[in-house]
Amino acid sequence: MAREREGRGLGALRAGAAPAVLLLCAAGLLAAPPASAAAAGGCAGKLVKSLPFAGGEVRVYKSRTQACAAAVADAPGARRPMAVSVQPRGGVPLRDTGQFTRYAGPVTVGAISRCVYVKGSIGAGSAESGWILC
Repeated sequence: MAREREGRGLGALRAGAAPAVLLLCAAGLLAAPPASAAAAGGCAGKLVKSLPFAGGEVRVYKSRTQACAAAVADAPGARRPMAVSVQPRGGVPLRDTGQFTRYAGPVTVGAISRCVYVKGSIGAGSAESGWILC
């Protein structure tokens, strides 16, 4: 008899928990992260510079071995031209360009003891850093 009650309890628990778990999983899959979290999610390190311009900003991150940047729109919306590039001193720039809704990038380069030059744009607005992180 005790075994019978135990089985019903587990079955009831499983039956009641399954829809709740599915609902939470579906909500997590459908919810989009904010642009700032999404842009930072691809960059390792600490935010060291923010370059604001009309329509958004370029965020520059630095870790021990890498520099990373992303151009983030002030307000997500329709697809529009966005670009971000990072050039280590003595190297070629790496770019991410296209028609995006929230952000361009992240773009990461090796930057151990090297300056980097960062550029970003969203629509007509743009910003450049000059040589930084030297």
